[in-house]
Amino acid sequence: MKFADLNLRPELAGAVADAGYTNPTPIQARAIPVVLDGRDLIACAQTGTGKTAAFLLPILQRLAGGTPLRHPRALVITPTRELAVQIHEMAGRYGRRLRLRSAVVFGGVGLEPQKRRLAAGLDLLVATPGRLLDHLGRSQARLGNVEMVVLDEADRMLDMGFLPDVRRILATLPEKRQNLFFSATMPDEIERLIRRTTHAPVMVEVTRRATPVSTVRQVVHPVAMIQKKDLLASLLRRADMGQTLVFTRTKARANQLVRRLEKSGRRVAAIHSNKSQSARTRALSGFRTGRIDTLIATDIAARGLDVDGISHVINFDLPHVPEDYVHRIGRTARAGRRGDAISLAAPEERVQLAAIERLVGKTIRREHVPGFTARADTEETNPRRRPQSPPARRFRPQSQRARTRASGGRS
Repeated sequence: MKFADLNLRPELAGAVADAGYTNPTPIQARAIPVVLDGRDLIACAQTGTGKTAAFLLPILQRLAGGTPLRHPRALVITPTRELAVQIHEMAGRYGRRLRLRSAVVFGGVGLEPQKRRLAAGLDLLVATPGRLLDHLGRSQARLGNVEMVVLDEADRMLDMGFLPDVRRILATLPEKRQNLFFSATMPDEIERLIRRTTHAPVMVEVTRRATPVSTVRQVVHPVAMIQKKDLLASLLRRADMGQTLVFTRTKARANQLVRRLEKSGRRVAAIHSNKSQSARTRALSGFRTGRIDTLIATDIAARGLDVDGISHVINFDLPHVPEDYVHRIGRTARAGRRGDAISLAAPEERVQLAAIERLVGKTIRREHVPGFTARADTEETNPRRRPQSPPARRFRPQSQRARTRASGGRS
């Protein structure tokens, strides 16, 4: 099938061709006709398969064929600022030949510019849940004209605790509307919400749930926890390491890696929730343009981050939630390209690795890197590097200060 077979308007078909796409992905080929037909949709597809275009293209087509109103006729709810900005940019790219108005609202920046944009009138609104509720509470956003609503990355909404906010937003929408739910996985709680919300939905599932794309080459490097930083620096010196996305579990670890890798000559930046929105925007912009070749991220970037040409994803820390592994490595091998996913696995992470392999349904290939050990803690084998702990005591009475603190009194 080609995009020309999907009956898109010439303006949209031309924009898709200008972007270099001829053939739709499986999720696009199956979802676009359903959305154009006005049906409710539940779409379960792994990350990196083109879900955003699967809902944006038919939404833009339907908006272009209707009467412009002051308040939005289509609403896209998404969990992160980065994904909201990305969807808004894609809407502008695909809809640039149509006379449509769109806006994006998210937290971390001032309300006033967003308020002015909402007041100017728009057809499509892209929003994160918390900031949209802020505008609704101040009567700065009105959703009474919404005909189509998209809940993107639905499972991520659950993971991030946004489900109550999402329910509040859905309750403000007109009862008669088209509901489109897109997600990489479909937890039971999300599925129950969807089925309570939709009417006779069409279910589209293009792959087994939580399966990495086949074009990602996966490998595990067993390594001691204290050697991970040195191994990461060694890997990044390889000639084939292009644009590389490195995932950590914590913000502190991300900052530590930036300082370590800057000394090795890599052009590095970090994105996580402690970074200001402007700092995160600069980091992503630099990564997209190649000015930054290594981006260190917590799982805030695990979904929806669409950067062309990421050659490698490195899991510095294995995620506690195995589904996050699939979302992380889906940042490479986008749109049919090949990519590499490297996981640095310490013996202390064997439980997480086993859970990941159960989820993806196979044993991931192990490669031992010369010079790096997989012992649980190399310091334990060298008593000169770690002082011996005193023998354990069966009972240790509280100090006077501890007793005072526990009783709430003053010393």
